[in-house]
Amino acid sequence: RVVRPRLADARFFFETDKKTRLAGRVPQLGNVVYHNKLGSQLQRTERVHALAKIIAQTIGADAELAGRAAYLAKADLVTNMVGEFPELQGVMGRYYALADGEDPKVADAIEQHYRPRFAGDVLPNNEVATAVSLADKLETLVGMFTIGEQPTGDKDPFALRRHALGVLRILTEKSIRLDLPQLIELSVNVFPKSGASANVTSDVFGFILDRARYYYRDKGYTPQVVESVISMFPARVSDIPVRMDAVVSFLTLPESQSLAAANKRIGNILKKSGDFTSSTIDPALLSEPAEKTLYEKILGSAAAEGSLRGNEQLVESLLALSSLKEAVDSFFDNIMVMTDDLRVRDNRLALLLQLQTLMNRVADISKLAT
Repeated sequence: RVVRPRLADARFFFETDKKTRLAGRVPQLGNVVYHNKLGSQLQRTERVHALAKIIAQTIGADAELAGRAAYLAKADLVTNMVGEFPELQGVMGRYYALADGEDPKVADAIEQHYRPRFAGDVLPNNEVATAVSLADKLETLVGMFTIGEQPTGDKDPFALRRHALGVLRILTEKSIRLDLPQLIELSVNVFPKSGASANVTSDVFGFILDRARYYYRDKGYTPQVVESVISMFPARVSDIPVRMDAVVSFLTLPESQSLAAANKRIGNILKKSGDFTSSTIDPALLSEPAEKTLYEKILGSAAAEGSLRGNEQLVESLLALSSLKEAVDSFFDNIMVMTDDLRVRDNRLALLLQLQTLMNRVADISKLAT
């Protein structure tokens, strides 16, 4: 008495909906309000369509198929079936696209662009769907941040945290090595120029990285390890797991805590010193054996570390810092950085700045100091 009438309704809606092609329904999205400050679902579709084609080209997917999928992705919202069963959005879009003879990748992308729908959900399984999913989520994030609809406290009516986690998971778990701030900037560019805040790119980037903090803590990394990497604002979020694993390996070294403490001390000295005239080291001003030795160690380690990072051997790059311990300890035991001679002082500060830069290429190891 209950199930059969519902199934009969569904069959009627399905057969009726198939009489109008999905592409023919897209103009009707102009009558559906997406947000009163961001326009209709049709205007949103146009933005996602433009963005999906750009992202597809960037990740090596078929831009035309991605554009077609993005154009049709929301058309099932104005079908009878989804009007009656809203939870079928995307699912019915795929069936209708296949019935219309659309490319199977387009049909799959219409369903999969909503993925991941929840924590632990599967990701889009092909490049076209991946491009549309990223475009859909980034357009949502940028649009809502542009009009000041960021989540506050426990309130997140537009599921922006889920969208941010989705972007993070897709880029990371699919090893898509894109520059995230550039990707967000591309999303900003599909909106009218007058509507976007100057800070929206950095705000959205920071929001996604904040999701990364929770995501990696849930995966078992300690807060110190997570913060050492996330605080560096890594543009390629796909590198974050490799960086964290490198930090975990670094912490197994007996020299790790000494180097972390030294790095923290360097940071404090540089903060208190204010502006100094030059960050370039003048070897002629290095008079003490301890500072000369440290300088030579920095030069040698920088060359080796640069080669390792160039070969993407991040673990080896971080482990190589262990060779600096003796020279760093000797420097702090024997050298007065803040000497009265301003030229010598600035030269020593420049030396410390180069040391800090060298030590923090993979992660901010000062965050590991206990």
